[in-house]
Amino acid sequence: MARATAKNQAPDAEQVSDQKVQTLHDYREMLRIRRFEEAAARAYTKGKISGFLHLYIGQEAIAVATAAAIGKGDHVVTTYRDHGFAISLGCDPKACMAELFGKATGLVGGMGGSMHFFDRDKGLWGGYAIVSSHFPVATGHAFASKYLGDGRVTLAFCGDGAMGMGPTHEAMTLAALWKLPIVFVCENNQYSMGTPLSRQLPVMDITARASGYGLPSDRFRVVTVAETRERLAKAVRMAREDNQPSLIELITYRFRGHSMSDPAKYRGPGELDEWKRHDPIEIAYRELKDKHGISETELEAIDEEIVAEMTEAERFANESPQPPPEARFLNNYAKD
Repeated sequence: MARATAKNQAPDAEQVSDQKVQTLHDYREMLRIRRFEEAAARAYTKGKISGFLHLYIGQEAIAVATAAAIGKGDHVVTTYRDHGFAISLGCDPKACMAELFGKATGLVGGMGGSMHFFDRDKGLWGGYAIVSSHFPVATGHAFASKYLGDGRVTLAFCGDGAMGMGPTHEAMTLAALWKLPIVFVCENNQYSMGTPLSRQLPVMDITARASGYGLPSDRFRVVTVAETRERLAKAVRMAREDNQPSLIELITYRFRGHSMSDPAKYRGPGELDEWKRHDPIEIAYRELKDKHGISETELEAIDEEIVAEMTEAERFANESPQPPPEARFLNNYAKD
């Protein structure tokens, strides 16, 4: 990140250059997630993907910021909307797409599908299909880290719909009681399936409950990767250095329905367009173009390169073999 400047002091050329490089990286990584998701949506309509498909479109900045805020060996445990985290943490888009297609070359051999991405080497310790069931699992990761003294931090992500579930409260209670190195992150995308937040919770500020667990908290609207990265990193440092868990609410928005079968007709008039005006990808695009002088031609070339990458991922998945019948017995238990 660029070095801070005094108030009202213009950044120097080196700082502007640092900002340009960082913003360009953030833009590219967000766009990779979006183009992957769009390719997955097209494949779904062609019948290439079975079961559920929950897209991350609109929330990409969170995954990109997370990848930059954590350290090597840290754990990310998340929900069924997990593709963005896989891409941002460095998973191969070809393996991700193959997993969606149920192919043997997928992240978990085609046995997990959309909701169960997993790549231990990249720090992705699973997407979980059952709402809030992963919070106790994530808390277990944090307990193990404290017990072993390995210095690792666990980030546990959920949607706003999980905040009223029992396992969520149990996990936060034990994490606070035992002082575990974990950060609970609520991606508040305004809807629990088709139910708006105002019909789920009597208090709209999800972090208001943090004090009941003795947890410090933070709450903000996700606009840029830079701010999100900085504020998540602060919580990660508290967890790593002080064994201080916390609760973070990231106010965001999903541009598509809950899943591919959801037409999202419950949205109010103009609601989607209003949120799209604050799309972090568009904000980064405008900054690169207007502030850093990157031309539309250069930005279009980046987009074309990424589209080609995702087209290749789809081709790879389509041509990959089906897993053999005995594959259903693999990956059920950890090896000794």
